[in-house]
Amino acid sequence: MKKTIILLLAVCFSVVSFAQTQLDSIQYLDVIELSDIKLKAFTNTQTVLKLSDSIIKKGNPLLTHLLNNNSTIYFKENGYGMVSSPSFRGTTAQQTAVIWNGININSQLNGQTDFSTVNTKLFDNIDVRSGGGSVLYGSGAIGGSIHLNNKIAYNNTDSHYVGVNYGSFNTINSTYKGHFSTDKLSINANVSYLKSDNDYDYVDSNKSNLNGQFYSNTIGLNLGYKFNDNNIIKAYSNFYDGQRHFSLQLPTETPSKYKNRDSRNLLEYVGLFGGFTSKLKVAYLTESYKYFSNIERDDYTDGGVNTLILKYDLSYKLGDNITINPVLDYTQNTGEGSSIGKVKRNVTGFNLLFKQEVTSNFLYEITTRQEITDNYKSPFLYSLGLKYDISDAYTITLNGSKNYRVPTFNDLYWQSGGNLDLKPETSYQLELGNTFTFKTVDFSVTGFYNDITDMIRWLPTTTVWRPINTDHVKTYGVEAQLNATHYFGKNQLTLTSNYAYTISEDQQRNAQLIYVPYHKATATLGYNYKRLSAYYQYVFVGEVFTQSDNNPKYNIDAYYLSNLGIDYTLGKKKNITVGAQLNNIFNHNYQSVLGRFMPGTHFNTYLNFNF
Repeated sequence: MKKTIILLLAVCFSVVSFAQTQLDSIQYLDVIELSDIKLKAFTNTQTVLKLSDSIIKKGNPLLTHLLNNNSTIYFKENGYGMVSSPSFRGTTAQQTAVIWNGININSQLNGQTDFSTVNTKLFDNIDVRSGGGSVLYGSGAIGGSIHLNNKIAYNNTDSHYVGVNYGSFNTINSTYKGHFSTDKLSINANVSYLKSDNDYDYVDSNKSNLNGQFYSNTIGLNLGYKFNDNNIIKAYSNFYDGQRHFSLQLPTETPSKYKNRDSRNLLEYVGLFGGFTSKLKVAYLTESYKYFSNIERDDYTDGGVNTLILKYDLSYKLGDNITINPVLDYTQNTGEGSSIGKVKRNVTGFNLLFKQEVTSNFLYEITTRQEITDNYKSPFLYSLGLKYDISDAYTITLNGSKNYRVPTFNDLYWQSGGNLDLKPETSYQLELGNTFTFKTVDFSVTGFYNDITDMIRWLPTTTVWRPINTDHVKTYGVEAQLNATHYFGKNQLTLTSNYAYTISEDQQRNAQLIYVPYHKATATLGYNYKRLSAYYQYVFVGEVFTQSDNNPKYNIDAYYLSNLGIDYTLGKKKNITVGAQLNNIFNHNYQSVLGRFMPGTHFNTYLNFNF
């Protein structure tokens, strides 16, 4: 495989050299750049929900709660701040990809991201991309993908943000974000600290959340330097260190805790040469954990994976309306732990992306991917999307794709039950979108269908549990989004709403998958007047099954949550914001995982400085 790396680098630099000889004009980058350009360039035919910096600064720092309150994704939370996993369009946690500045960061050990370990305060915006995206973002992008984005701006500014939050259960979050830039250099430094005693009382009970305390430290540094208008280098870095005690269901249980450290580093060179855009990326990711089954003892189990990613991306604009984009990448995962031994996986991928704007109101995009690896037989992946603007007010989109999820290190190599004969999960997906745009109202409705085969499940055998390709699941449903704005005088009203109806059926049992509600809806009504801002937020989640046979005796009841928030801006330059939030204002007793109760009414206050 070393030869593969050498060949990959040789091809990269030879193509760069070729592109330099084709220089016939200068292309200027935008003042603000994102590393994940593919999200904008090749996601014209699927729904993308954008969460801005202003929403992130006001909300709960945990990614779980930001998305639970603002999207149709359902989250299974083992208590507040505990392990949290999503169900996106009726799929599993391993079938939702989390993308950090264009790089898939799902764990190589268990195939998913714990959304309670992601602190949103360090990102400039967060995008929720619905539907299949495995060609662009790799394994797991079946139900959808979550994009954590940092900006690099060359705008000759020197700005700083400090945010301090204090809330119920002695929850403290402090964040610093600094930006310095010239017309050539950009530096962004981010630091955030979060801790909570997390000892809330259960609603309608004399019990409380025991052994639920947690803390985390997150540091980010993003750099950009423009040698000239044609040669730019960028670097992104993120480090996370956290510890959580796992909440007890019974006081007699043995308290446990979990420590994990993750680092992400990305170096990117961008060259602009005539119609060519040449990008070389090198990423190095690490993940490691220690699990203490008894917090009073020093014994623990552990595991970790180091990942090296090399990617060369050459985009060529053939005129104003055709983009051709081949991508060559290589990934090496090296893992070791208490239960998997030392293992290695090498994957080489070949991508081809094509987009044509046939007319001013019609475009189509085609993407393909083929991987080569010794660990499993990888399927050929593809996606075809169409977008047609029927009028200024109505747009229709159609997208079909084949996606996949590869077996994780635990699936393949777990010493007491790993299965080296596993095949990747595959899915065939189709969606039809309709978007209506008026002066102050945007409304979209999307129907989707997803056929997933070879789903991996851990099942009991004669002596141990083993992962097996067994399940065949079909998911289908409807999603809707509404955004409306109304002005009267100096007053502004905004309404943002999402709704999803989802059926996710196990074809063998003819039953809905566990922890997939048929209905989920969110709505936020906002009000702004000069320096004053306020909102009312509503979240509804329908009942869910917790047993594979859909026995209603063990269902989790439907629940709703209502939250209120208000803030006021101070200072001549409007650079100080003081705010407060009251969550679950009706003290509703609810749980999203059976037996794992969530907090009742609780508050959060914040003070933000911009200077």
